[in-house]
Amino acid sequence: MASVHESLYFNPMMTNGVVHANVFGIKDWVTPYKIAVLVLLNEMGRTGEGAVSLMERRRLNQLLLPLLQGPDITLSKLYKLIEESCPQLANSVQIRIKLMAEGELKDMEQFFDDLSDSFSGTEPEVHKTSVVGLFLRHMILAYSKLSFSQVFKLYTALQQYFQNGEKKTVEDADMEQTNREEGERKMEKEELDVSIREEEVSCSGPLSQKQAEFFLSQQASLLKNDETKALTPASLQKELNNLLKFNPDFAEAHYLSYLNNLRVQDVFSSTHSLLHYFDRLILTGAESKSNGEEGYGRSLRYAALNLAALHCRFGHYQQAELALQEAIRIAQESNDHVCLQHCLSWLYVLGQKRSDSYVLLEHSVKKAVHFGLPYLASLGIQSLVQQRAFAGKTANKLMDALKDSDLLHWKHSLSELIDISIAQKTAIWRLYGRSTMALQQAQMLLSMNSLESVNAGVQQNNTESFAVALCHLAELHAEQGCFAAASEVLKHLKERFPPNSQHAQLWMLCDQKIQFDRAMNDGKYHLADSLVTGITALNSIEGVYRKAIVLQAQNQMSEAHKLLQKLLIHCQKIRNTEMVISVLLSVAELYWRSSSPTVALPVLLQALALSKEYRLQYLASQTVLNLAFAQLILGIPEQALSLLHMAIEPILADGAVLDKGRAMFLVAKCQVASAASYDPPKKAEALEAAIENLNEAKNYFAKVDCKEQIRDVVYFQARLYHTLGKTQERNRCAMLFRQLHQELPSHGVPLINHL
Repeated sequence: MASVHESLYFNPMMTNGVVHANVFGIKDWVTPYKIAVLVLLNEMGRTGEGAVSLMERRRLNQLLLPLLQGPDITLSKLYKLIEESCPQLANSVQIRIKLMAEGELKDMEQFFDDLSDSFSGTEPEVHKTSVVGLFLRHMILAYSKLSFSQVFKLYTALQQYFQNGEKKTVEDADMEQTNREEGERKMEKEELDVSIREEEVSCSGPLSQKQAEFFLSQQASLLKNDETKALTPASLQKELNNLLKFNPDFAEAHYLSYLNNLRVQDVFSSTHSLLHYFDRLILTGAESKSNGEEGYGRSLRYAALNLAALHCRFGHYQQAELALQEAIRIAQESNDHVCLQHCLSWLYVLGQKRSDSYVLLEHSVKKAVHFGLPYLASLGIQSLVQQRAFAGKTANKLMDALKDSDLLHWKHSLSELIDISIAQKTAIWRLYGRSTMALQQAQMLLSMNSLESVNAGVQQNNTESFAVALCHLAELHAEQGCFAAASEVLKHLKERFPPNSQHAQLWMLCDQKIQFDRAMNDGKYHLADSLVTGITALNSIEGVYRKAIVLQAQNQMSEAHKLLQKLLIHCQKIRNTEMVISVLLSVAELYWRSSSPTVALPVLLQALALSKEYRLQYLASQTVLNLAFAQLILGIPEQALSLLHMAIEPILADGAVLDKGRAMFLVAKCQVASAASYDPPKKAEALEAAIENLNEAKNYFAKVDCKEQIRDVVYFQARLYHTLGKTQERNRCAMLFRQLHQELPSHGVPLINHL
């Protein structure tokens, strides 16, 4: 059908094969598909109220708007849509189109002559100013302007359209019969849906102005809210290229092409499309018409601003800064305070690693409030809260600031920013080590209803904040040993954010980290090592840290130490405090595994000081746990036990299952070491208490399938049962230890000499 559209007569864009810039000079033109829609409207008017039920008429009315506004579709697809709404009417439409296509040209002429009767009478079937009435009038007017040769070509195209539709209907019937016989109905149905969609794309020729605007607005909305329901990047680009072939100066199509190229991280094509958008905006005079003489300069400064944002997204900070300086210069010349506010926000983004960046941010928020820009003001507050969280401010002050931000959101119905605010609260609670609060916030976001009404079943929550909340949820479940639930969340993420979508990297990293932790717990270090490459590709710092953990587990201490020292210097330079503390804990563990616990103490004290300064409660508890273990190795179990009483409550309340198990295991070790000097009755009581704690630790380790730690626990239990004279329990633990020890060799590390 594309060739029919391109060679036709009534196409206002083509003169001697040259595409005209004023492609949308005519609002609409007649196509075979639109004749089929006119037949549907005519049949709806002729059918009495009793013949069609109220529910069927309601479904038909809901179907009409997308049929009138959307691009041309195949006849078989049109029949299918009508049949789903009203089977009786679908049969009437099919017979009517068949009679017209297999008849003569005068039948089509008579049909258009009869259309005018819809407006006649005291109570006409259609009002002239209604949506359907305007469509009918446009079609009648467009048809009346056609010459005889154009009418003949239109009739020929209608016959071809009908024949293709009949052929497709027969093929569908044969395929359905085959599917029923083979028992593979579901799979073939999916293939059929894909083929219909591809045919729709291939059969659509040049769109009218309304169809093009509807298509662009629909795809832009889907890209923002539910990318999975939008066309694939390749299909969308093909449609946009087809649209731009007939109208190269259609600025909005260039902008959608820019958004589409951003999805696949194509920096060259996205830059090219963005520049074309602003060029066409200036050439068509759209800006100057709406803004007077100011329009030309406005396009230039926002072009520079968008170019800066694009370069910043791809990490080209030097080019972004140059483009931003250009935007600021033009905005200052034009005295455009709104543009300057946007520039100020991007200045903060480019310079947020500097120590004085918060001054820019505070100034930006004040100015945004002054000029009545709630969106920018709220984003500024969110960024300020994030910066203060990394600087170690108390949680109550941050939540108060976010409360003020939420007031702005609800006042101005900024639903997107409400989602971002809740996702940020989730991240802040996790940063501070309060997993229960983080879980509550993540679930609140998932259960929220959107404020915006979105058509066509669009999932409004398919945004970055939704992906972040789901990733937090998956990690929180994995930490508690609920790997099946975490897998379900990740499966949902993969369906909602396919690999080619812009937020897919979030769940990819989350998935890799969970797999890595499971492999390490299971003692499969070779598998964990293979996952490091994928983690490094998505997050280089996280990848290097996990590589060092694998090397440490494989007893390659010198290589692990070199890697950790390099990572520590880099993280201190970029002020990544959370990672600095994690690296310090790994360095301390490396020291005591190398039988140097005294060297580990200053490192642990440095980590504890940072954790307290930045109020990272969970990392502080882990550091205290490590300090207690160092004291146990140094032979002062009583002090280690008193330290544990300080740290164990936050770990049992909000900690990961693995950390809970380690804490209880360490408590048992300290109890046994302290009981060495006790009287026999008191010593036996202490050992019984230690065995209970070991059982609890073993249950925690079993939840995350940490066989190496279970092996150490049962070894320790066997020793304790032997001391207490409980031979049967000792033999049971010894047998379990032997099975695990054969499965997991100790790699030369002395048992019970690590946390």
